[in-house]
Amino acid sequence: MRTEQPDQLQSLTPLRGIAALWVVLYHYTAQYLPALHADRFTHLVDKGYLAVDLFFMLSGFVLTHVYWRVFTEPVRGSYGRFLLARIARLYPLHLFVLSLFLATALASRAVEYATTGTFESLSLEGARSLTALAANIFMLQGLKASELSWNYPAWSISVEFIAYLGFPLALPWIWRARRTVKVVLALMLVAALVWVAGLTDDDFDQWDGPLTLLRCVPEFLIGSLLYAAFAGRSWSSVFRRDAILFALVAALVLLLHRGTSDLLVILLFPPLILAAVANKGRAAALLNTAPLVWLGEVSYSLYLFHGLVQFVTTQLLDAAGHDSRDDLSTAASFGIMTVMLVASLLCARYAHHGVEKAGRRRLRLLFGAWQAARFAGR
Repeated sequence: MRTEQPDQLQSLTPLRGIAALWVVLYHYTAQYLPALHADRFTHLVDKGYLAVDLFFMLSGFVLTHVYWRVFTEPVRGSYGRFLLARIARLYPLHLFVLSLFLATALASRAVEYATTGTFESLSLEGARSLTALAANIFMLQGLKASELSWNYPAWSISVEFIAYLGFPLALPWIWRARRTVKVVLALMLVAALVWVAGLTDDDFDQWDGPLTLLRCVPEFLIGSLLYAAFAGRSWSSVFRRDAILFALVAALVLLLHRGTSDLLVILLFPPLILAAVANKGRAAALLNTAPLVWLGEVSYSLYLFHGLVQFVTTQLLDAAGHDSRDDLSTAASFGIMTVMLVASLLCARYAHHGVEKAGRRRLRLLFGAWQAARFAGR
């Protein structure tokens, strides 16, 4: 196997941005505003939960690109540094949005107290409870999201963080394995996804309970195997062709539009990732336009903030007497969805620089100083 690390990965940042926007539209239209009835015209929107499966594969691919050398060579303390780096990447924004959820919940209770004289304290158990708050702090909310969520989209970063715990142990074995072993492992991982499809009647919208791990871990490892194939050049040059990427996108759009098998769509994600990263022609030029690159850069902030925007919108609609969105007209629903989407993108823009990147930089400096002091004291 070739061990030269390929050039900087291209096209995956825009792909991640498209996936983030897809899941936002799914939550805002198919789930939150029923009057829009997007499913009357296409199933593209109400299949948006499959964007999370694409996220898991992209994460496995990108992290293998970044860390294969670290975990295939004996470097002391590499496991701890990897986890600290992932904490620095995920936690600043996660905890910031969580604190905004908590502040919003307390503020609504304060308003209720001012108007009615009653104050509803935070419950001990259930969603947006004190127990859920502790679970979110330790990134455990994905194990039972229906009872442990504050920011409900954050279930996926929780189960992905659990996958991180085993990633440094699995990567050296994956990287050094013979090609036949990799093929067998890939078939086993696909079999695990087939099992999920069988357990759920081919419904991969599984965000609550143990099935979330059975959904995440195989897809994450598929992404890692895919990068090993990419780096080893055991992929055909045919993936570089524009026609392949365009054909894969067209096939996915058609399948999603018709609302066909979730499993089939997920199995098309690996060749899509490979075609996107390998292509250097017109397709790559279209994919790497400035707006899509920007969308990919703010995708994590967009993903976490859109749940907060939905929560605040719910509080405002409840205060206006719309406890149920079923009574909203199509025009009103479309207007609300547009405002929510714009608000989410604006929040993502400012949070990406002011919280996500700044927090990551500060935590890395803090962790670096802590490790230096730790080793100096030995």
